[in-house]
Amino acid sequence: MDALILSCGTGGGHNSAGAAIAEELTRRGHRAVMINPYMLHSKRVAGWINRLYIILARKAPEMFGALYGAGELYRRLPFRSPVYFANRGMVPVMQEYLSKRHFDVIIMPHLFPAEILTNMKEQGISLPATIFVATDYICIPFTEETDCDAYVIPSEGLEKVFVDYGLPAEKLHPLGIPVQSRFREKEDREKVRIRLGLEPDKKYILIAGGSMGGGKIRRAVQILADETADRKDTELIVICGNNRRLYRELKAKALPGMRVLGYTDDMAAYMKAADLFVTKPGGLSSTEAAVCGVPMVHVAAIPGCEIDNARYFSSRGMSRSCPTSRSGMHAAVEMLDDRKSCETMLQRQQELVHPDAAAQICELAERLSQKKREMSVKKEPQG
Repeated sequence: MDALILSCGTGGGHNSAGAAIAEELTRRGHRAVMINPYMLHSKRVAGWINRLYIILARKAPEMFGALYGAGELYRRLPFRSPVYFANRGMVPVMQEYLSKRHFDVIIMPHLFPAEILTNMKEQGISLPATIFVATDYICIPFTEETDCDAYVIPSEGLEKVFVDYGLPAEKLHPLGIPVQSRFREKEDREKVRIRLGLEPDKKYILIAGGSMGGGKIRRAVQILADETADRKDTELIVICGNNRRLYRELKAKALPGMRVLGYTDDMAAYMKAADLFVTKPGGLSSTEAAVCGVPMVHVAAIPGCEIDNARYFSSRGMSRSCPTSRSGMHAAVEMLDDRKSCETMLQRQQELVHPDAAAQICELAERLSQKKREMSVKKEPQG
């Protein structure tokens, strides 16, 4: 089977989900190609889209939240969204790309490519099987105006939400959010710590703001540093992601009891080594942490779907949501000594998160592509 994965760099979660699916497809002997569709138009356009998202999410989260809220209001109107029409210009570019290559299925862990393909369908352009993969624990604005063959959603508990927004129930597949194999692999904590140069007997709080180091992570780090200053057995590990400015600022402060890292491709190991994970509630990163099995505190949510992610996890006992305040961070640190609460949280994560989502999505892709081929054979003229 030949699979095309279309994603964008508006946050690292979409690409990480796509990479997890590509990894599993390859493991199964299929061929997988993953691209940013806007790169087919120009690197400048693709870069502009990615940078605009990062600027809003990192430097103006309130504005990002206002735009998200506007999307929630707009979706109530009986009209196509501006997002749909903005992606219409990508139709000729995508059509030309697909005309020169064969794919059995197109998988999209991002809304924008789904909008492009919906435009193509409405223009009568023939497409292979199409699958949209939601990477947040909510039906984000304008998902309902897309037309895909299948929609993979994070859990059974969200089916009603997606149906209420207009998605056909028969197209929903509650398979989970896909994570790469390194998050699923079981490893001995002591061995992981030794590999990372950490002390086996210390308590570690891992702090991250996603791939771009977003959210009010600076404030959270400073307060946590104050809260743990007298705990000689506790150390902070801060992952700054691609936020070089945050990395430089924290390194310059040289706070005691803190390790500051930039981007790492070994996030799974740090999650497995940690006693507590303090993070903004990205859908993908929260799923990765739950699959690894680490007690989780959600802070500094960017207004929009991250608030829904935090609500979903905390309401089911899979995380604790704390304000980015002294009292909130004090409560977070107290979790280090609350073994019973941590064990209960880990049990809820194990019960409710799908670690094998990538495999399930690949099986769905295999079924849909086979069905598409059978339908094509039936349509071929006989004789």
